[in-house]
Amino acid sequence: MSDTHTIGWIGLGKMGLPIASRLAAAGHDIAGFDRDQRRIAEAVEGGVKPAATLADAARRDIVFTSLPDDKVLAAVALSGGLFDAMREGAVLVETSTVSPTISAQVAQAAARRGVAYLRAPVSGNAAIAHTGNLTCFVSGPRAAFDAVLPIAQDFTRAQKYLGEAEEARFAKLAVNLMIAVSAAMMGESIVLARKGNLAWQDILDVLTNSAVGSPMVHYKAKSLETRDFSPTFSCRQMAKDLDLIIGAGQAAEMALPLASLTRETYGALIGRGEGEADFISTVRLAEWLAGLGEPDLDTDEGRLA
Repeated sequence: MSDTHTIGWIGLGKMGLPIASRLAAAGHDIAGFDRDQRRIAEAVEGGVKPAATLADAARRDIVFTSLPDDKVLAAVALSGGLFDAMREGAVLVETSTVSPTISAQVAQAAARRGVAYLRAPVSGNAAIAHTGNLTCFVSGPRAAFDAVLPIAQDFTRAQKYLGEAEEARFAKLAVNLMIAVSAAMMGESIVLARKGNLAWQDILDVLTNSAVGSPMVHYKAKSLETRDFSPTFSCRQMAKDLDLIIGAGQAAEMALPLASLTRETYGALIGRGEGEADFISTVRLAEWLAGLGEPDLDTDEGRLA
């Protein structure tokens, strides 16, 4: 490996932990920090050096953050001492899904410190983070992107540079809007087919082998074969992202009727106790609204009685 930069990683959660471990396995000198000591211990098992404090991780050449939401990013970057610890000329790579508004505030704080700030939200989920098959959208200083690219290539399969400001934030929200609306449509489509007495597997085969058979449809149809709703990305997380999307639309003075309607779908799922279930639980909500129970997959392939 030709890269000699030291890396700090802040946030060893569902995404941060497997990515940091993958970078350690690739030979990078990486130190990780999380408020949860158990996560640091898991990272150490994966070859990541432990950082005793946030400041210890932040003093490295290139610092990555992987955080759950705007509130935590603000606490770390704007009031948590991140930039106090980072040295002038270092690079901050922020990989979370957050609003353009908070990201712009982080950009201002980085500029005051002389830190190059890259917005680099990743697309994919925790189930594939360890495989290197994530993608990332990046905006910020082009020179910083070029410096970080060899590292990004060790945990993503594709990297797209989009501009100097918040372009990457809007790209990630645009992608997640498509995913959310597609999941809502998939739920209603499957239940409509069930009402027409199609077998459970038959409708999944129809969707995957038709013009709508996108990679997401193929991926989710596989787990739906056995009605596996264990979360790769939860309903609650999707609702949070839809709130970001709607907020970005309001700031841009545009209407997002599909986003707003889909947010109501996920609100209903959370209200029914499905907040931690996978976002494709839209199928179960559609079944409930249609008065259907779960199909019996062991008899007649799930046809209605």
